[in-house]
Amino acid sequence: MNDKCMTKAVRTGRSGGGPVAVVKQGSAAVPIYRGSCRGSERFTLAFYRNGSRQRRTFGSLDEAKKEARMIALNIQRGMAADNDLRPRDRECFRTALGLLEPLGLPILGVLEEYVECRRQLGATPLMVAVQEYQSRVRGFEPGVTVARVVEELIALKRQDRLSKTHIDGLFRTYRHFAGALPGEISRIRTAQIEAWIRRGDHSATTRNNWLKQIKYLFSFAKRRGYLPKTEATAAEGLKLIKVQDTEVGILTPDQMHRLLHAVSPEMVPFLAIGGFAGLRVAEIRRLDWSAVSLERRLIELRAGQAKTASRRLVPISDNLAAWLSQADQTKSLNLSLGMIGRIHRVAESLGIPWPPNALRHSYISYRIAEVKNAAQVALEAGNSPAIIFKHYRELVTEAEAGEWFGIFPEAAFDSGNSVL
Repeated sequence: MNDKCMTKAVRTGRSGGGPVAVVKQGSAAVPIYRGSCRGSERFTLAFYRNGSRQRRTFGSLDEAKKEARMIALNIQRGMAADNDLRPRDRECFRTALGLLEPLGLPILGVLEEYVECRRQLGATPLMVAVQEYQSRVRGFEPGVTVARVVEELIALKRQDRLSKTHIDGLFRTYRHFAGALPGEISRIRTAQIEAWIRRGDHSATTRNNWLKQIKYLFSFAKRRGYLPKTEATAAEGLKLIKVQDTEVGILTPDQMHRLLHAVSPEMVPFLAIGGFAGLRVAEIRRLDWSAVSLERRLIELRAGQAKTASRRLVPISDNLAAWLSQADQTKSLNLSLGMIGRIHRVAESLGIPWPPNALRHSYISYRIAEVKNAAQVALEAGNSPAIIFKHYRELVTEAEAGEWFGIFPEAAFDSGNSVL
């Protein structure tokens, strides 16, 4: 009904001696006035809401009384906020309140959250997004920190009886990573991992090693159910850095001869095994005398000692046997991590440059020149024939190889007798 009809109805009711009925609920009262509009009888109820007079008009007195009772009840309950709702709207409002009551959530907060979700989802229905999220996190335990994953992984490696050197290396990497990104592992993003790997001025090889370890950490977390099993981990999106070919740096026979005769006796085994057997620094550090057989002329690297995690037999050359025979085998080999630093300082005092991996690179270069068989040298060095052929072939001559493996301790030929 328009405002003109409503006004006429109220005035008509007043001229007839006041309201035809007053509906009460406690102290709340809603009067009903009789009137007409365009020849039809109308019943108007009048009440105040938020300080302003409100009116509603109905075609029958029963309908007006029913509405008046609801308004009076709401006024009595202090719920006048919904007095201006139409009956159908009121039912929807009350149904919504009933649905939210078990959750203890306010209707306005729920509506605001829903509107914001739809704004962000665009045309995607909210239920579709919820179902996709549920499928993503099913069987996935959120809230697990990087530190916890590291602790569990290291404990597992110790249980598998991996070498202390290998575990210590992993722990150093993971400790720094957990310190830089201490939050939940599920919240770490690819860009954060990449920024951590690219920190500082490190070689591509070092960064690639870090990336491999971090990928393994995230793969372990996924297997444990700490990351969604249906999604790629944040680490999987990163690619290894292409390592540029670099020139292999080696020592000359004269430099090696000078070093061996300048270092202290406890440093000789480290230097000789590295230069004449080609073991990696980490492999040398894991050795003990039980792995060295001068009778069989072999060094046995067990699976837990070799970098490739597979058993390897390395031949002992005549000159290496001579150097090792002079060592006191009743004592530990003492091939500590600080040994290589001490050798570097001796080399520096002699004016001898020390290229990266100088001992291993020297051995492979001279050995391939001596035997001219990349497959054989690859087997001895724990490398691939392709790498041996690509990086070490024709770096030195056969004559220079003879000089290298002809470096003996001076006492080896005293009085014309070999100590072998």
